[in-house]
This record gives sequence, C-alpha cells and structure tokens, in this order.
Amino acid sequence: MTLLHVTEYGPRDGAPLLAVHGITSSSRAWAALARHLPDMRIIAPDLRGRGRSRALPPSTGMRHHAADLAELLEELGTGAVPVVGHSMGGFVAVALAAARPDLVSALLLVDGGYPLARPAGVADADLADAVLGPVAQRLSQEYPTVEAYRDFWRRHPAFAGAWNADLEAYADYDLVGEPPHLRPASTVEAIAEDSLDLYGSDWHLAALAGLGIPAPLLRAPRGLLDEPGGLYPDLPARPPLAPTMTVTDVPDVNHYTILLTDPGAGIVADAIRVIR
Repeated sequence: MTLLHVTEYGPRDGAPLLAVHGITSSSRAWAALARHLPDMRIIAPDLRGRGRSRALPPSTGMRHHAADLAELLEELGTGAVPVVGHSMGGFVAVALAAARPDLVSALLLVDGGYPLARPAGVADADLADAVLGPVAQRLSQEYPTVEAYRDFWRRHPAFAGAWNADLEAYADYDLVGEPPHLRPASTVEAIAEDSLDLYGSDWHLAALAGLGIPAPLLRAPRGLLDEPGGLYPDLPARPPLAPTMTVTDVPDVNHYTILLTDPGAGIVADAIRVIR
C-alpha cells in the first residue's frame, strides 16, 4: 500500500493523468491546470518529504520517487497513463517511463527532465550545498503567521503582478506547524539527495537515450527569479541526449508561472490534450 498523500482533481471516472510536482512543491501545483482539464482525473501525489508526505523517509533520488509512483498506479489500477512532470517532476517522470514503460502511455515534461548545467567549478562533493544554499535558507525559515508566508511569495520576483487565489492556497498548503513557528513542509533532507540527480547522472542519461515514447518538453524563457534565460537557455529543439525529445518555448512565462498561473497552465493543458 502506497504511503504517499494524494490529491485528485476532476471526476473519478475521468481519463487519468499522473501529475508530478517539483523539488520543493506539492500536489497543489496542479490547481490551475485542473481547471483547464475538467474532464480528466488528475492524480497528484505529494512526493515523499513534501506536502502531506513530509514525514516519510527521504528518497534516495529520482528512481526512488519513480518506484513510489509505480506502486501508487498499481494500487489505483489505472494501467498505463499519461504523465506530466514539472521541474524535478520531469526527472521523476523520465525515471518512471524508463523503469516501468507499462505504466506510462505518454510523457510531457514542463521545464524539467533534461540535465541541468552544473555550477562552474563545483566538485561532486560540494554540489548539493551549492545547489541547496538559497533553498535551504527558505526551508529553514520560520514564519509567525500564514499571512507572513503569503507575503514572502507575493514579493517573490516570479509572481510580480501574478498573485491569485491559487497561489495563496498553494502557499497555505505548504505550511506546517503552529504560529509563530510555521515552516515550509519540504525538508532540506528530502531535497538534498534528489538535487544530485539533476545534473546528468548515468542512469538519467541512459533513461533519456532509451525512451521509447516521445518526450516533449515545454521550456520557460525565464527562470526561478524571473531572470532571462531560464533553466535551459541553450537547449536546442532536438536535444542531443534524448532522441525522442522535442523542445517548445512557452512565451512570457517563468519557471513557476509556466504551470501555476495562466496563460501557462492553459498551454500545458493544450499539450496534454495532444499526447493523451
């Protein structure tokens, strides 16, 4: 029996879609998309160490998450389903498609799933610290009230002028504890091991090369802080490491708004209608 907490959107008898969130995100990342796909049953787990699955032992990387998701789909009896992954969720989706192709009928990667460029001059032993520094600071911060945490995200460069009820609910769901000691649900321990799988692990390169289904990737032209270039500034339309991958740019979005707000969520929904 799977231990993951799962949020479902849409009708129980709708066509199933597995939705895999990013590295410090949660199942609430899919609310905007769900409104664009009202006929689909969107199965959105909180990955271990995040959201309401935060108490589970940390994963040992993307393949551990993929095993959790395979167990979930088997328990639900869905058969093969289309899988959409955002950010780190794209890496998990690739791992699932490689390990259990019988459970993945189609794949959509949203600004993730292809190896990230390694930070210059950082040795393997120091990679996690280099990547996690700013993220770890946020996850370790305490907030006296729910409103204080909302204010953090309201001021975030990615959401300037884009704040809405979905983002407010997303932020509220991310909090655990009691005032004045509220903290984000994701743990530093949960993301430390996962972060090492984002930079071209051997298993990931082999998984991309061996994918037997198309792997379209929707790319955001701006990054986590709304900076130009995004996570994949130099990725060609047909990436060399992934023969079945094609890259399409989504205009006027950043790494967050490509999924969490419109019009990004609507464009992701249109891509899902194509692959389903």
